[in-house]
Amino acid sequence: MKKYVVNVNGNRYEVEVEEVKGDFSEVSTTSVVQEEKKEVKPVEKKPAEVKKSNVDGEKVECPMPGKILKVNKAAGDNFKKGEVLFVLEAMKMENEIMAPHDGKVIDVNVAVGAMVNTGDVLAVIQ
Repeated sequence: MKKYVVNVNGNRYEVEVEEVKGDFSEVSTTSVVQEEKKEVKPVEKKPAEVKKSNVDGEKVECPMPGKILKVNKAAGDNFKKGEVLFVLEAMKMENEIMAPHDGKVIDVNVAVGAMVNTGDVLAVIQ
């Protein structure tokens, strides 16, 4: 056995390698059956979409692109200033989108899993 030290992506690993001795002049052959390769297409799961709202009221807009992780209020729910309305995952961080003042949710335009962009209307509040 021989010992070696190998660095992979900055990580250090000690490995042992066994030396194999013998005559390798004989080669055994086996028949190879070729299988027809079928292309497998991954099923695309469509994320929830952001719907358009024609309701009048103050719009709660998305501050940055990301994915909606939680929707804490539904249409008709009341809220207090500073309450978390949505949780948005952006750049591997969870960002809370809070209510700017006391009020009532008129319409919610997103669902959990929706991919949103900056400026998308998440909800309409009163």
